[in-house]
Amino acid sequence: MSAELAPAPVIAERYEAMRAELGADVTIVVATKYVPQSAMHTLAAAGITTVGENRLQDLEAKHAELGSAFAWHFIGHLQSRKAPAVSAQVELVHSLDSLSAAKRLRKPALVQVNLAGERSKSGVGSEEVESFVAQVTALGVDVRGLTTMPPATADPEASRPYFRRLAEIAASLGLEWLSMGTSQDYRVAAQEGATHVRVGAALFGLSAGTPR
Repeated sequence: MSAELAPAPVIAERYEAMRAELGADVTIVVATKYVPQSAMHTLAAAGITTVGENRLQDLEAKHAELGSAFAWHFIGHLQSRKAPAVSAQVELVHSLDSLSAAKRLRKPALVQVNLAGERSKSGVGSEEVESFVAQVTALGVDVRGLTTMPPATADPEASRPYFRRLAEIAASLGLEWLSMGTSQDYRVAAQEGATHVRVGAALFGLSAGTPR
């Protein structure tokens, strides 16, 4: 599925409003999973500076064409066999959750935490974070912080306890970066200390039923 993007001036207006609302301390990572390669120029024209890709194949294709237009992040599940190729394209990985991938990763990373224990989502458990961070740091990975994805909900406030808990864990480990919050709950995430938010629909004007 591809997203039908709003015109560049509309996206630019929404992006600037979001930047003004969140402040300079929060990096807006624009999720481009549903943005076709042909439409990436629209994002560049709108002034967007940081994008996050979910799939290596899409990342490679888009990066080959527009590599210098954005700061590239990887926000999808990181498979160990793809970690070297991902490392070559991005400056930050948001989804480290395995030792096998850590051994092959060559870029800074955020450890993904599955706070709700959802089987459908990747991530280390909250009780495993300290040990996992120590292990991957010993492997040479530059761990900058943590990330999480709360259970899907229509109520942004329902995400707050998960964001707050992630911030507490990060603080206990001396980690400063928190990647949390998507289009429907990024404001709550920012209130709870997010340094990075991952948004798509809020900028593109997608329907509520489109994946975030």
